[in-house]
Amino acid sequence: MEEKLKYLFFSSLLTFFLCVSAILTDPLHSQTLILRDLPNPPTLVWPESTTSGSDPEPDLSTLSVPLHHIDALSLNKTPSQLFHLRLQRDAARVKSLTSLAALNQTRPITSGSGFSSSVISGLAMNSGEYFTRLGVGTPPKYVYMVLDTGSDIVWLQCKPCVKCYSQTDQIFDPSKSSSFARIPCSSPLCRRLESPGCNRESSSCQYEVSYGDSSSTFGDFSTETLTFRRAQVPGVALGCGHDNEGLFVGAAGLLGLGRGGLSFPTQTGNRFNNKFSYCLADRTASTKPSSIVFGDSAISRTARYTPIINNPKYDTFYYLDLLSISVGGAPVRGISASLFRFDSTGNGGVIIDSGTSVTRLTRPAYVALRDAFRVRASHLKSAPEFSLFDTCYDLSGLSEVKVPTVVLHFRGADVSLPASNYVIPVDNSGKFCFAFAGTKNGLSIIGNIQQQGFRVVFDLAGSRIGFAPRGCA
Repeated sequence: MEEKLKYLFFSSLLTFFLCVSAILTDPLHSQTLILRDLPNPPTLVWPESTTSGSDPEPDLSTLSVPLHHIDALSLNKTPSQLFHLRLQRDAARVKSLTSLAALNQTRPITSGSGFSSSVISGLAMNSGEYFTRLGVGTPPKYVYMVLDTGSDIVWLQCKPCVKCYSQTDQIFDPSKSSSFARIPCSSPLCRRLESPGCNRESSSCQYEVSYGDSSSTFGDFSTETLTFRRAQVPGVALGCGHDNEGLFVGAAGLLGLGRGGLSFPTQTGNRFNNKFSYCLADRTASTKPSSIVFGDSAISRTARYTPIINNPKYDTFYYLDLLSISVGGAPVRGISASLFRFDSTGNGGVIIDSGTSVTRLTRPAYVALRDAFRVRASHLKSAPEFSLFDTCYDLSGLSEVKVPTVVLHFRGADVSLPASNYVIPVDNSGKFCFAFAGTKNGLSIIGNIQQQGFRVVFDLAGSRIGFAPRGCA
């Protein structure tokens, strides 16, 4: 009898370990995370022109330009300092995004000229994460511009400055550009601003945008030629900001990629067939550059598409229909599509955002996801919380580990995240954390850490967004 009990015990134990082993090796349940340190500050080498005079003329129906992370403009910072700054920017941005409903109902902002505007952007001070270099004016003067899917209006700092912040390049002087033109107050372009201003002396249109954290930009609404490498895009309506407070240290301004009527993709929709895409490379693992493409070349054949959801209250953001999330091959209990829908006032929903780093989920969804991940990752050595991350692990001394899979199930598109998109280093001592967080507000935000390595396709003509894995090649 005793021998039989021993046999049953060891047989059950063997079965248990075999089941655990199967779970850890099944690609539906787990995947390998290669452990890497925080990335070193990137080296920024960007010649004014990437082509020579002997190169063929550029294809005017498409644009492809490299992107760099904003860390490249932060000099003399350690990897740890850069990471902390990134989390600070992230917190400021999420605070602005999640308070939009209240901001849109508050007082208009005013300037000394009598201009009044209620235009509010989701962008918070210093929260732009990716930028490119482009030429402004004729002849082109090259500057760094942050790209942002959470904003619409294109703008940059201009002389003469009432107040300008410090930027890397010289401030643009419109008087030295032959293609610069102020927009008249009577122009339809001026009326496309939500609350346009008018300079009575010059009868020229004025704009003002507040970014929700008391930072703002104000100046002349104008048209100008932008040059991407050798491809010129004439007649882009942009703000020539003479009074700019807070905002981007280093970059000259913003290239808005939102859905609004004055964003760069909307203005150039006829030329680029209302399509653009970007791929944000994993800076801890990839030597491939990040990039953005406008035009038909932006479409990826391997992408899985989900429809863009219209929110009549906020037309800037790209809303998606997130149905559920799986961890370790199983749907997370407690997460349903109802948690991710916006209400009758436009609050809630799920947006995809290039300027937010860490994906935020409405609190009930996050808690359910976190708890499911903890159960599946119980074989990893836990570590204390770090900043906004409440699920961390001590992986020091290891080169790789198995982690449970995480899949985002959008309507029509299942997006299986690489391990490095949700278990990330937070120091160089082997501490890694689960890179999701919760919000008390109903708004959920798909951040750029989770987007790494995918070519994210914005097919505005088809009202859909696609995800193509390994898209930075």
